[in-house]
Amino acid sequence: MPEKNNKLEQIIALAKRRGFVYPSSEIYGGFAAVYDFGPYGTELAKNIKNYWWKVMVQSRQDIVGLDSAIFMSPKIWEASGHVSGFSDPLVECKKCHGRLRADALLEEIGVFADEKMSLEEIQVVFKENQDQIKCSYCGSTNFTDLKKFNLLVQSNLGNFTSDIDKNPVYLRGETCQGIYVNYKNVLDTSRVQIPFGIAQIGKAFRNEITARQFIFRTREFEQMEMQYFVPPNIMESEYDKLKELRWKFYLEIGISENNLRWHEHENLVFYAKKAFDIEYNFPFGFKELEGLHARGDWDLSRHSEFSGQDLSYTDPKTQKKFIPHVIEASAGVGRTFLALLSEAYKEEDLGEGETRTVLKLDKKMSPIKIAVFPLLKNKPELVEKAKEIFNILKEKYMCEFDDSGNIGKRYRRQDEIGTPYCLTVDFETLEKGEVTVRDRDTMKQEKILEKDILNYFSQNL
Repeated sequence: MPEKNNKLEQIIALAKRRGFVYPSSEIYGGFAAVYDFGPYGTELAKNIKNYWWKVMVQSRQDIVGLDSAIFMSPKIWEASGHVSGFSDPLVECKKCHGRLRADALLEEIGVFADEKMSLEEIQVVFKENQDQIKCSYCGSTNFTDLKKFNLLVQSNLGNFTSDIDKNPVYLRGETCQGIYVNYKNVLDTSRVQIPFGIAQIGKAFRNEITARQFIFRTREFEQMEMQYFVPPNIMESEYDKLKELRWKFYLEIGISENNLRWHEHENLVFYAKKAFDIEYNFPFGFKELEGLHARGDWDLSRHSEFSGQDLSYTDPKTQKKFIPHVIEASAGVGRTFLALLSEAYKEEDLGEGETRTVLKLDKKMSPIKIAVFPLLKNKPELVEKAKEIFNILKEKYMCEFDDSGNIGKRYRRQDEIGTPYCLTVDFETLEKGEVTVRDRDTMKQEKILEKDILNYFSQNL
């Protein structure tokens, strides 16, 4: 069995080999910290997003959906504080000129920079520990002074002057700002009343200094966010409910509770009331999986101030007027994806020197639910019957038809994809109307009647 510090490399290799994740622009040498989801990765990501939407929107009368634009008025990012304050402490290695995050280098030696520390304060801590800090690229301990590096990605959209840097447009750094600026639209055009939430799944972009650990931290990523607008007097109770809901979500998609923990932010930004992260035990240790924040009324107040629009709410019963407070659940598709791969990846000893690699994904997360095999590729009657069954099943489930290689190799291929069930059509199917269904986790096989196939998978999936 591979050691924990090798597990990430094993997962990366499997993700590439089986079409879950590819390095972006690979035929041109790759593009740092950007990845493409392959055929199976696309299905896994879709399953994550669909289940999140089911839990957060479909099953809730008080939460509605939104799909806001990636490009928005630059004033939004001024109001949100991103233009002035959305930055990381950058340090450069004097030997190889590699650019690195100073706080990440400190974390590697067990020193943690407080979220509220100024650049100058981080610089002092960095200097105090510089003899222990090594460049991630060349091992040198000789660095420049720190400077702020803004994470917003600039664009020249609609800007035809040569002075782009003075009037930039940005790719959104987070999806929640699109929710805040549409809060009044949603309130005025739908039947919701406060308290209510707006949910969104969409791309965000950050100019990360050091993006690493595979798809954990990338420059283009997809967020699943829900902003819940509440009166100030119930913010705390609603926040506790949201924490419980989000913890339960990860258990339901197949994450072990032993690999999850809460991390409370002790030093909050000035406007925050509470902040907890759900952390997962990735192959590189416990890291943030999702953030849950009680943000007060800061977001809507800022957008009201900068836009000149009244974003207050009047309670229809008490006639009390107030700026709604916001509680937020913010998760990443990529991080959830990586957590599921980390949780599900197994290497099992089958005895007699034989092993298998298997993804024991929760069935509702599995990219392919059923693989259909004809026992022999060179027997047209078996292939025809297998395709007939496949065409029936594919109308209800994401299925795959596979007649390449012997049955053992096909099983191993589907194990690595995480397919819960393989169905084989053999001569008994033609003679007795029976098919063989093999379970991924137990590897046990059972005979079921062809006429019972839909009922069988309806019960087991």
